[in-house]
Amino acid sequence: MTQVSNSSDSPQPLRLRRVGIDTYRENVAYLHRECELYRAEGFQALAKVEVRGNGRRILASLNVVDDDNIVDCGQLGLSEDAFAQLGLAEGYAVSVSQAEPARSIPALHRKIAGERLSRKDFGAIVEDIAAHRYSKIELTAFVVACNQGELDREEVFYLSDAMSRVGRRLDWHEHPVVDKHCIGGIPGNRTSMLVVPIVAAHGMLCPKTSSRAITSPAGTADTMEVLANVELPFDDLRDLVHTHRGCLAWGGTSDLSPADDVLIAVERPLSIDSPGQMVASILSKKVSAGSTHLLLDIPVGPTAKVRSMPEARRLRKLFEFVAGRMGLHLEVVITDGRQPIGRGIGPVLEARDVMQVLLNHPQAPDDLRLKSLRLAGRMLEFDPDVRGGEGFAIARDILGSSRALEKMQAIIAAQGAKLFDPEQPPLAPLGFEVTAATDGVVIAIDNLQLARIARLAGAPGAQGAGVDMLVRLGDSVARDQPLYRVYAAYPTELQFARQASERFTGFMIGRAEELVDLNVEF
Repeated sequence: MTQVSNSSDSPQPLRLRRVGIDTYRENVAYLHRECELYRAEGFQALAKVEVRGNGRRILASLNVVDDDNIVDCGQLGLSEDAFAQLGLAEGYAVSVSQAEPARSIPALHRKIAGERLSRKDFGAIVEDIAAHRYSKIELTAFVVACNQGELDREEVFYLSDAMSRVGRRLDWHEHPVVDKHCIGGIPGNRTSMLVVPIVAAHGMLCPKTSSRAITSPAGTADTMEVLANVELPFDDLRDLVHTHRGCLAWGGTSDLSPADDVLIAVERPLSIDSPGQMVASILSKKVSAGSTHLLLDIPVGPTAKVRSMPEARRLRKLFEFVAGRMGLHLEVVITDGRQPIGRGIGPVLEARDVMQVLLNHPQAPDDLRLKSLRLAGRMLEFDPDVRGGEGFAIARDILGSSRALEKMQAIIAAQGAKLFDPEQPPLAPLGFEVTAATDGVVIAIDNLQLARIARLAGAPGAQGAGVDMLVRLGDSVARDQPLYRVYAAYPTELQFARQASERFTGFMIGRAEELVDLNVEF
């Protein structure tokens, strides 16, 4: 977080240089080993330093370099994130000094030791994390300590509340402000891109800011970016929402719960997604975004994030407790997560599915359409003028009458429309089909493997890459019948995806009686 500094600049200024390195949510500064300041101040690699210039300051981790092509002795280099946060032009005179240790370090040490922390402790830790006062090692220690010792429900509330209070906090000056979120883990599943125009067409305020993919083949923002711009200045986004009652934009420019973005950068490489940290991440973002009502989708399945109904019910109770303490009206639905939702996995393929549903196209995927209608129906019942049980019929009428399509087209135009034809989507040029090894019935589909194959094929970096499913759970197949098509932009990625699918297609073929149903809400 950029902060105003009242301290005077160092007497040894350096020229600012933008080093084109994406350090992903970590501020990094670069000093040459022969720089006089480096030797005089006794800096050490990976130490925290404070960079100041023109009354602004940021904290960063120091990297020491020996290559004049990166920085010379009269320069201070900054990574992409750090350069953007400082907000000064290249060549500007800046100073660098040792940073004060984060004040919350004693609380971090107590959590590492397994102690229960107070609300004040979590507040201090989150402030230091958002201000980039923690090194990657300290961040990792905090994430692992919270995961291994598992936070109790009061601690989850303390962490969620603290995260929501640091950074921007929006107030839309109306009620209700509705949102929908899925905990993830299911490829496809672009229900938000259908729910938002349905709910907005009804007149409810639904400002949907979404993430980009980190480990999945596409996030909502990646798929929407096929149709429209998603990186919008906040003031433009606010005006758009007030005018059109909704948006589908990337949330990275909004400064909502910034500590969450820093923590995610550590959690994802470690594959840590504990219940407490998941709850804090989701609810802090929604409260910061000004939501008053949230519908939460928890998919359950053998290869989903949540594998069993008892686990889903425990997670629902934790979400409900914390949301209640934070003043957020929450409803949770437990849904079928045994297979991808829709046919496409990857930005262009998922955008095709969404537009086909909005267009009431005969080839639109039924599962995506039905799930979106059910979610939208539940959200419409947040409207005090809609009776319980009536939401689904209203949502169906809005979609069937093309009002949802018209609303989506208006949102796309307002965000900056891109050319896209769902009849001829711009798919990647290379491809192959994966076929069934035997006759039988599809009894299981591995979400993780299909997502991995789509990623190896180049999604989401290559928008037209991914997996297009041709059969679903319960379908009968014959030997050598195509199960799905893979699209890739480059021969190397095509080969990676082919090798992965040859090791395991992601489909299990068996007898109809082996297909297991789930007792979920929908």
